[in-house]
Amino acid sequence: MSTAVRVLCLSLLVLLGAASSATAAEGWSLAPAGGGRPAFYGEGEPGRVLQDTVSVTNRSGEPVTVRLHAPGLTFADGTVRVPARTRADVPFTVTVPAADRTVEIVVRDGDGRERRVPFRLRVTVPEVSALTVEHMAVRGDGIAYELVNRGTTTLEPRLAVRADGVLGPVLDRGPRALPVALPPGSRTKLTEPWPDRPALDAVDVRLTVTAAGGVRDTAEVSARFVPSGAMAGVAGAVVTVGAFFAVRRRGRRRPGSGGEPVLEPPHRDAELTGAVT
Repeated sequence: MSTAVRVLCLSLLVLLGAASSATAAEGWSLAPAGGGRPAFYGEGEPGRVLQDTVSVTNRSGEPVTVRLHAPGLTFADGTVRVPARTRADVPFTVTVPAADRTVEIVVRDGDGRERRVPFRLRVTVPEVSALTVEHMAVRGDGIAYELVNRGTTTLEPRLAVRADGVLGPVLDRGPRALPVALPPGSRTKLTEPWPDRPALDAVDVRLTVTAAGGVRDTAEVSARFVPSGAMAGVAGAVVTVGAFFAVRRRGRRRPGSGGEPVLEPPHRDAELTGAVT
């Protein structure tokens, strides 16, 4: 046999050996059971248990033993022996976590070769619409309040305002959309302008907030409006009257007492500042 022929034969043997090795390395595969799915996908409420199946297909002429692993997944059998030209379906369960998560199912054979397939878990929560109006107060020329989204959906609220004084309504604004969107769990501070509030009145103020899905909540607060100048005059008159009675008492002695006359301290009224809630 010539040298050229020997070199050709050796080259063919090397190529055949490499092909055989590649075939052995690629002799088994991993995929979601049922076909047509490149990866696993599951969704549900937190704590819900999902079930699925992963398939190990051995296309080679030799049996292969593989081990399966994935964080958070429980396999019916963690070690599987797959005969030649056979497919093994391995069921597993997984519990939906509290937040979206992606894990990988890793399968490794005895030679250290491994296959991976991703599993995406999506958390779903029931749609609940709920909203409350809190910390309402009349301050300055406005009505301060807070909106709290206590549901699981984003809300676009509408506001209606009404204030009734001693002689009837002093403020009546029909429902209108507020320029805010409330994400779930959010708290938003707002102020409703009221520049033309009464100078002298006692009023009951009511806010009504609505949103899609039947959301509705109402908050009420009472306020008294008194002109600051008038209150200063009243306070001055009270002080004057108090001083007059103090002078009248000067010189009076308590019965049976031989000392100086006892003067009682003058009474002081709290200063009124306009709006009292």
